[in-house]
Amino acid sequence: AVVVHEFAHGWTAYKLGDPTAKYSGRLTLNPLAHIDPVGTIILPLFLLITGSPILFGWAKPVPVNFAGLYNPKKDMIWVGLSGPCANILLAIFISLIIKLKSAFLPLDGLHQYMLINLLLAAFNLMPIPPLDGSRVVMGLLPPRLAYKYVQLERFGFIIVIVMLYLGLFDIIIWPIVAMLFKMLL
Repeated sequence: AVVVHEFAHGWTAYKLGDPTAKYSGRLTLNPLAHIDPVGTIILPLFLLITGSPILFGWAKPVPVNFAGLYNPKKDMIWVGLSGPCANILLAIFISLIIKLKSAFLPLDGLHQYMLINLLLAAFNLMPIPPLDGSRVVMGLLPPRLAYKYVQLERFGFIIVIVMLYLGLFDIIIWPIVAMLFKMLL
């Protein structure tokens, strides 16, 4: 799910004029190119071992040079939306497989894979820098406000952790994911 997500960002940026992901070897579906040692391995493993009620992690973000895009302000929105859209499309594809093959094949794990894709899409659409939703907001804001808004990026990880700790994730994200999951099944 995270590999498809990051690939979609890189591919969209490439199609809109920025070859950074391609030149850095990240325009690939090879999962090894997207592993972030801390976010993909150490933190999730630590959370599992300690019995944390939340499991959290990330892939190495695909590098995008927004200045290299044909229309940076508008194209930033498309690059930001492409990852979550790829996850939603993957979830739709999985739901079709479930509907077509459930009578003929064992489907162990497919429901979870669909759920993970929906969760990744909904989470990343939150307008908290550096999540993808913030790229959409930055592309829509006037330049002066966008500059101020992007200053929140240095606090983004802290904001997300606080939201998780306060249970806001359960109030905001899970209802959206549950609704989409139910619609697809």
